[in-house]
Amino acid sequence: MRHAAGLLLGILLTPALLAGAAWGYAQAAESFDGGDRVITDHTRGYGAFALLAAVGLVAGVIIVARWASPLVSLVPALALLGLSAAFLADPGGVLGLPARMHAPGDLDFGLRMLLGSGVDAMLGFALLVPTWAPRRWGGRDDDEPRVDYYSPAER
Repeated sequence: MRHAAGLLLGILLTPALLAGAAWGYAQAAESFDGGDRVITDHTRGYGAFALLAAVGLVAGVIIVARWASPLVSLVPALALLGLSAAFLADPGGVLGLPARMHAPGDLDFGLRMLLGSGVDAMLGFALLVPTWAPRRWGGRDDDEPRVDYYSPAER
């Protein structure tokens, strides 16, 4: 049951991570002028950074959560790595996907930039690493003795 819930959560988190990171990136890129080194829209910039921080927080929780099924991180990892591999094989075809899915302009720009710059591949590999931990595949074992490192040692 834990892995079925993990699979469902992974399927739901995949587009949320992609869209959140892409839209946040696009908004952040529009909020400053790199040539003049000034922030042109503080409100947009703060919102974009808050969204990117939220995406990073969700990804971090997925990566370190021992309670979560490894499928929670495996599904988005495989999707991101698959998109990255497809981009390397056929860049034009993959970069045309957001337009064919009728993504709004900012989201389309963000999806293309994160894919083309390799950020999607980097996030995919980061999400793939926790699936190698054997403890994440097994259930919680309450029979296992727990060591309390903060209590005084018995003598």
